[in-house]
Amino acid sequence: MISQPIVTAPEKTDLNEIAAEVVRRAMAGGATAAEAVVREGTEFGTVVRLGQVETLKESGSRALGVRVFFGQRAASTYSSDFSPQALDHMVKSALQLARVTSEDPYAGIPEPGQLGAISGDLDLYYDDVFSLPTEERIGYARRCEKAAMDVDARIRNSEGGSFDAATGRKVLANSHGFVGEYQRSYCSVAAVPIAQADDGGMQRDYWYSVARSLSRLESPEAVGRIAAERTLRRLGARKARTANVPVVLDPMVSRSILDHIFEGVNGDSVYRGASFLSGKLGQKVAGENVTIMDDGTMPGGFGTSPFDSEGVPTRRTVVIDRGTLNSYLLNTYTAKKLKLQTTGNASRGLASNPGIGPGNFFLQPGSRTPQQMLADIDEGLYVTEFLGFGVNMVTGDYSRGASGLWISKGEFAYPVEEITVAGNLKDVFFNISEIGNDLEFRGSVACPTIRIDGLTVAGQ
Repeated sequence: MISQPIVTAPEKTDLNEIAAEVVRRAMAGGATAAEAVVREGTEFGTVVRLGQVETLKESGSRALGVRVFFGQRAASTYSSDFSPQALDHMVKSALQLARVTSEDPYAGIPEPGQLGAISGDLDLYYDDVFSLPTEERIGYARRCEKAAMDVDARIRNSEGGSFDAATGRKVLANSHGFVGEYQRSYCSVAAVPIAQADDGGMQRDYWYSVARSLSRLESPEAVGRIAAERTLRRLGARKARTANVPVVLDPMVSRSILDHIFEGVNGDSVYRGASFLSGKLGQKVAGENVTIMDDGTMPGGFGTSPFDSEGVPTRRTVVIDRGTLNSYLLNTYTAKKLKLQTTGNASRGLASNPGIGPGNFFLQPGSRTPQQMLADIDEGLYVTEFLGFGVNMVTGDYSRGASGLWISKGEFAYPVEEITVAGNLKDVFFNISEIGNDLEFRGSVACPTIRIDGLTVAGQ
């Protein structure tokens, strides 16, 4: 289905002034504190399947949210209508709601001394992501899919090639006088080919490239070829035997291990006692070779911003330092709960209390290539995909379906599927025996190839 609504440029307005005015109205209405967030952006996306355009969308959006406080009572509302009447109604609704909500002794916005923004160009915005005419954007998707289909006759079907682009602007203002804004852009190209073996067995895989600027995007042809190669190597997959062998995680799946660490150090989980890392600050939680960073200041990073969703400057935080848990990741609320200081990781939508999000969250790479890591393994499993979510973040119990490639004498021997990898996260991070040198950011969370010992591979 093709959906291409007519997009008109939004009315030219000063979003900073609108955000500040909403805060002023809230304070004039009796609020003891207030903050406003304005977001606007433009998005384009298309999927081409077997050479034909399957979906096409282009849209622009703009919305504003306000959060108000009466002492320790708080409420939020939002609107996509920027008319004076609509904004007045939004503010009055928030004020009415805040008067009847329950008190929370930890509610509030940051202190004035905590507010600010990183100065300088953080390399987040390029208008070239929309520099191509629509036909050429569709052409990116079509070229990517075609490159995958042309690799081998066994590539007989496709879930499509795609091209996406977006730009966005965010403005934050609060009653301590903070007003800040920044812009971001990104574009991506991807292919998801399907291969069929002579016996009728089918496999799918994918590959993609994502960048802040169109000029930094990998070519559609290169992305398509890699997608096809990853798909073809899965043909003829079988079950592996049950064994306790080294498990190597491809960077596309090793990020999931970091996701579990992020959940574990998320202040919301910690203060609720719902994390296997609660109460572990200053203790060893991983091997000496494990150092994990959260850095919201990296130029061009997908998790970079000059300030977080509360107006606190982003920063570089050493979360795990050579195996020792050095810091949780916190916003103002969770920091108060835990009697600590915010780490500038507040993240929020338009009408919600701040949660916690990563900056650029990553495992420090090692010195050896993935090929060198594999060469040391006599028998083992290389995981290219995890299935399901068998992880208990309280106990650390870990069991996930997986597929990938069997390693024999340092080489890929054959593809495997319908297997389970199991262990406990409390042990997994001590058993990361080697870390590759192939760290690459394709989002705000990144991890190189890693080898984990001590996991059970359950198959035949």
